[in-house]
Amino acid sequence: MALIEGLDQIVTLEAGMNVAVYWPIRGEPDLRSWMERTHAAGAQVLLPVVVEEHQPLEFHAWSPGCRMTRGFWNILVPADGAARAPDLVVAPLVGVDRDLYRLGNGGGYYDRSLARLAPRPRIIGVGFSGCLLPSIYPMPWDVPMSEVLLSDGTHLKR
Repeated sequence: MALIEGLDQIVTLEAGMNVAVYWPIRGEPDLRSWMERTHAAGAQVLLPVVVEEHQPLEFHAWSPGCRMTRGFWNILVPADGAARAPDLVVAPLVGVDRDLYRLGNGGGYYDRSLARLAPRPRIIGVGFSGCLLPSIYPMPWDVPMSEVLLSDGTHLKR
């Protein structure tokens, strides 16, 4: 998959690094094989967890074979573990504009979460080719991605 090859090219994994990814839903790019390789490289893989509706996400540790449970919207999340701060966030895109503002599934969870992280991690939005938009008309609370990687190999940086 081109997205996984692209992530391998732009992300240098280091032991002890906290890498937030996501569990794929609604046809989002499936990065689970990259998550497994990230874990094998000694980095800690984190998945987003909705603890309370309309509040920031928490990022909980995931590893291959860990116990999972169904969270909000029936999305699989790690069943155990405390919240951790990510060094890198890989976020799914439904759309993205040239200023690297992300359009997601509409809940605002990533924006609420990313705005509160200090220091702000590197944020890579990933999506399928054809999701580039002239503008998503960002609101003041929207957080732009540091970079965007699309399935056709397009790599955009701020």
